[in-house]
Amino acid sequence: MTERLYYNDSFLKEFDATVVSCAEEGEPSNAGKRVAEGRPSFAEKPGTEGRRWRVALDRTAFYPTSGGQPHDTGTLGDARVVEVLGDEASDDGKDDVIHFTDRVLAPGPVHGKIDWERRFDHMQQHTGQHLLSAAFIELFQMPTVSFHLGREISTIDIAAATVGSKHMEDAERRTNEIIFDDRAVNVLYGTAGELAAAGVRKQVEREGVLRAIEIEGFDRQPCGGTHVARTGQIGMILLRRVEKVKQNWRVEFVCGWRALRAARADAASLGEAARLLGCATGEAPGMVARALEERQAGYRARQRLTEELAEVQALMLVATERRAGKAGGPGVVIRVLDEPDASYARMLATKVVEQGSTRALIATRGGHLIFAQSAGLDADMNALLKECVSPAGGKGGGSRDFAQGSVSDARRVEEVLASAAEKLGAGK
Repeated sequence: MTERLYYNDSFLKEFDATVVSCAEEGEPSNAGKRVAEGRPSFAEKPGTEGRRWRVALDRTAFYPTSGGQPHDTGTLGDARVVEVLGDEASDDGKDDVIHFTDRVLAPGPVHGKIDWERRFDHMQQHTGQHLLSAAFIELFQMPTVSFHLGREISTIDIAAATVGSKHMEDAERRTNEIIFDDRAVNVLYGTAGELAAAGVRKQVEREGVLRAIEIEGFDRQPCGGTHVARTGQIGMILLRRVEKVKQNWRVEFVCGWRALRAARADAASLGEAARLLGCATGEAPGMVARALEERQAGYRARQRLTEELAEVQALMLVATERRAGKAGGPGVVIRVLDEPDASYARMLATKVVEQGSTRALIATRGGHLIFAQSAGLDADMNALLKECVSPAGGKGGGSRDFAQGSVSDARRVEEVLASAAEKLGAGK
């Protein structure tokens, strides 16, 4: 059984240990059991391309992935530690820690070094999560049901009917109060009964001696993760956003150096927005709102003008360019638009056929095609479009009165239109 040094000292950056075993990664002896339980075999585990070695030590300061917290990285001798797993990685089911390295290690003494920047970041986020979860309990009786510590952001899922901006603001303020108090963070050990009697927030069903984290005068929570020694080392916490996820609410947060980076990035973004808008940073939100209103008004005005243009152009086309159809049937308007915008082509075709007893064969230089006819006419524009674009390698479809499609080679749109016009008896 591996002695876990981080249980008692999360600040241990280097340590000495003994390599108990080292073997190149492959299927462990319990692979059949893993598959039967629905867990992936190690050969199937994603992200394991290339050669890796499974290293067991008699003692370790490396934290394995567990409880929502990712594993540590670092070195063992000259080998890089790229992943660390707990008892689920053990071949014999014992409470071992398996280190995955990028090269083989000989049995015997080895010196380990933790990637401290990564470790301390995880400590800040994890202790911050304990505080935040306790704040939601204290203020609103909203329990945390899951925790995830990500590369850039962390989240907790809250069981609640709703979590609004006021909940977020109050929980953030309360958490930062405890951080600024610089309270002690202690490690407790005891049985499930002893920890429950000591006021541990979450009931534990495991047997034996268990570990809990106590934040002085505020929270006690069973946990095997790495934590800061005092809340002041968290720095601060920022709650970024909240969203509904199934029946719970997911709160996104950052602590410590992450909070500083996020605040700096937000300030830089706001400053750049203010510069582009030509205003002070405090005025930027109002200026953005005004710009969006003006943009929406401009969009509506353009839409009205575009519709008017399409209607005028449709009238002109019907009056001056409508060709006679087969045996004196409905006329046909044929036009290739220089504009590549398919939406205007659809609008123009609609306006043309609204003139009555007319068919429209409209294309754009971008390769879009619209075949339409006035209501009550007997042609099948869907079938006609498919028949005409197929030889040109195109595709499309629609209804009997309105179909649209495209050809990959835009130079062939005139060929498609000519074929359709001929079939409608409107060829030149």
